[in-house]
Amino acid sequence: MGQLTKKKCVPCEGIGRAYTSDEAQSRLAEISGWVLGKDGKSIERAFILKNFVACVNFINKIKDIAEDEMHHPDLHLTGYKNLKVVLYTHSLGGITENDLIVAAKVNQIS
Repeated sequence: MGQLTKKKCVPCEGIGRAYTSDEAQSRLAEISGWVLGKDGKSIERAFILKNFVACVNFINKIKDIAEDEMHHPDLHLTGYKNLKVVLYTHSLGGITENDLIVAAKVNQIS
């Protein structure tokens, strides 16, 4: 994870292609707590926070990372304190290193 947190996301046009399922699965070891999505084309992590305010504050921290990296996750807030963060490179329809970078940076603030 340490190496990923030092990297910056690159424009999606420069990536080329998304990882294969096998490539994505092997890279998951670099970001603890994240799993491959059911579709095999995304990674996700569930967080349970103390309360609604803590969840919204956490979302704001994720927003700052996403804006800084220009790579934006899907955020699903349910039950007032349950947050699921889903990452994939929308323009390529799958997982890229950009997703791992953002996931690693989210791990730093969790």
